[in-house]
Amino acid sequence: MKIRPIQIALFILFVLGGLFGLMFLSEKGGIQKEQVQDDGFSYEGISLKYPSYTTFLELEKDSSLTRQDVLEVTQIVTPVDIETEENQEEVKKEEPLTQLPDFSKIDTTKITRIKYPPENPEFANELREKLASRSCRIIHYGDSQIEGDRITAYLRNRLQHMYGGNGPGFLPVLPIYRQISAVIEPSDNWQRYALFDPTKKKFSNRKYGAYMSVSRFTPYQKVVPDSTTVDSLPIIKATVTIGKSKDTYQKFRRFTTIGLHYGNANFPIKVSVYNDDKLIQQDSLQADGKYHNYKIRTSTTPKNLKIELEGKVSADFYGLTLDSSSGVQIDNVAMRGASGTIFTKSNAATYSRMMRQLRPKIVIMQYGGNTMPYLKDSTDVTNYTKRIESQIKWIRRRTKNTSFIFIGPTDMCLPVNGKMETYPLLPYLNSQLTKTCLDNNVAYWSMFDAMGGKGAMKLWVDEKLTAKDYMHFTWKGTKIISELFFTALYLDLKEPDNTNNDA
Repeated sequence: MKIRPIQIALFILFVLGGLFGLMFLSEKGGIQKEQVQDDGFSYEGISLKYPSYTTFLELEKDSSLTRQDVLEVTQIVTPVDIETEENQEEVKKEEPLTQLPDFSKIDTTKITRIKYPPENPEFANELREKLASRSCRIIHYGDSQIEGDRITAYLRNRLQHMYGGNGPGFLPVLPIYRQISAVIEPSDNWQRYALFDPTKKKFSNRKYGAYMSVSRFTPYQKVVPDSTTVDSLPIIKATVTIGKSKDTYQKFRRFTTIGLHYGNANFPIKVSVYNDDKLIQQDSLQADGKYHNYKIRTSTTPKNLKIELEGKVSADFYGLTLDSSSGVQIDNVAMRGASGTIFTKSNAATYSRMMRQLRPKIVIMQYGGNTMPYLKDSTDVTNYTKRIESQIKWIRRRTKNTSFIFIGPTDMCLPVNGKMETYPLLPYLNSQLTKTCLDNNVAYWSMFDAMGGKGAMKLWVDEKLTAKDYMHFTWKGTKIISELFFTALYLDLKEPDNTNNDA
């Protein structure tokens, strides 16, 4: 039997018509899978994803946001760039006003403002006083959004220009990711242990310090070896070399106060400090098992500082701090994969002792993104915010007169019907985090709202301001979101009578 072309065409049209007709039978959001509601059919536990006619014909908009809306958000502010020229002797001092936002060019009504606890109307004034004091350390805890000193570095540079201060603050002895703020080169025998790292066995003593991670030049042992065993061990030598980075802000290229933070030293460890191969300090670390800060001071920024350690059993080294003697210091403490709920699992005594030494006046916490994919309903959101509340209270009990600021998660997307859409529970999570923070005397800044709200992430990706993982900012996007936060903060830090240009 000969099949004519008209028959083939009719058959194709019949099949296509049938497939199109099924779209009218497909149920909108018919397949429920945690936060995902795909179109399709479900029957007795069997699900088939299939677009509905409204999805296929794009009759419903996922978000009211447009590209122009996001461009307006990202063009409100003008971020500052890293200085590319470095004066070898002394960086020229710039007038403070050149480093401040120009409100004649900014529509401040479009800035997402920081929300402050209604029960503490003096919160912003307290921040101003602390930042303007002789020395103000800020610890910025966060997830992978701040990895590599992203966001923190930008804020640090801005505040150091306003209030003084130099140096990049905290850096681990063994960095596991690239960071721009200083050059740290450890010897090959260092190992890193972090409370938030699921791939590493946790210390039974939970002594991870204020920075939640430890570097060691001999492996961690649950049981401290006795003196007989130690006598038979060889002496191990480990080094870490510190230098200024040419790829960072000029303010970070100057530091004269170096701290080597350590604890759990139970056996002798010799420390020798060299600058350009010249010995400038030599001591023994305190072998009493407690937390200590071994201080190194130089008259000028060291060009090639090497710390050499010799011992049979390593102490726990919590990290380095590279600071100036006054002004603002901000520590970047990035925890990849963390949701901000691990602090209470740390050894309270060690954390407290280290915090008493660091004396942070402000703590910034930036979490929420990593927990978003695992939230199934509003009850999960409530449970998460309660855990965040307990973490804040735990830290607050171990600090003195410390102000807390919480930065909420970005907009985040997941695939729904072949398109990237905002997680359905994300707006609710953002609102509940806001309420939890304000109820606990914590200021809150909504990064979700600052980006533009629901549906913004896809547009930020289109503009190459966030990566294609629909989560992390590119360097350009990092500068924009950081400047948006800084501008919101600066609006509240200005002296009360300096409001002429405020919209």
